[in-house]
Amino acid sequence: MEANLPLMNDNQPVADRPSGVGALFAFLAFLIWGLSPIYWKALHGVGAFEIILHRILWSFAFLMPLVCVGRRWAEFKRAIKSPKMLLILLTTSILVGGNWLIYIWAVNNGRVLQASLGYYINPLVNIFLGMVFLHERLRRAQALAVVLATLGVLNLTFRYGTFPWVSLALAFSFGVYGLVRKVVRVGALVGLTVETLLLTVPAGIWVFHLHQIQSGAFLFSGIKIDLLLLGTGILTATPLLLFNLGARRITLATLGFIQYTAPTGMLVLGITVFGEPFTRIQAVTFGLIWTALAIYSWDTVRVNRKRGAK
Repeated sequence: MEANLPLMNDNQPVADRPSGVGALFAFLAFLIWGLSPIYWKALHGVGAFEIILHRILWSFAFLMPLVCVGRRWAEFKRAIKSPKMLLILLTTSILVGGNWLIYIWAVNNGRVLQASLGYYINPLVNIFLGMVFLHERLRRAQALAVVLATLGVLNLTFRYGTFPWVSLALAFSFGVYGLVRKVVRVGALVGLTVETLLLTVPAGIWVFHLHQIQSGAFLFSGIKIDLLLLGTGILTATPLLLFNLGARRITLATLGFIQYTAPTGMLVLGITVFGEPFTRIQAVTFGLIWTALAIYSWDTVRVNRKRGAK
């Protein structure tokens, strides 16, 4: 899940933008992300690593024309000509690639609820990372939210007997990804395009190798699988564009509420469609996380209102 795509004029005040349309765009983006397990489940016969290889290749093939159409070619050239920027984006490409891999593996191995929990935790992980690496001071409400989230994870670990490594790996990999991306001034579209470019060569070599030894799924598992693998690029780029079209038109507080559409969609799918068990212990953990998020959201709205009143 990406942010800060400069498709609109950055100097235009948020209040001057049509917030209703922006909220709709953002909601559709998070809805697609929330329902994406259905797509990845359709590829359950393909290994998660091979899916990621194709996601990288077809995402780059889909994103590169968008860079040209969106008039971001100059920004793209600046990014690939800067060794420092390339090094940072190489780091973020590994982080986002790892996040994709864990997520798809989780979906296709019956851990959609853990993936959902990970994305619920993510905003709270961002607070924690900001405190540790950016020396940001926590407000009391934020500190309470982080404590409640920690209690939720500990509850799942000690009472359920399973350390929620999928949830934490997803939350922290995406949190660190966002933290590192703050260092480089590049929009989400260009940034993701460069990230996939840096991974395209090794991914292409690996896919070619799989094709040569006839152990890959692409071109060997039927037209349905081929089309689904090709479509991973569209599935990656479409919600990204919708998100950023929306993010430029609404406040961060509004966006913060809408973002919970994605993990909620995953949670509902995990229980109702994929039949994953939702025990009392898991309910306690999710309850603690939801309480933490309610406190965090209330605090965000309160602070934004105070700033707006000044």
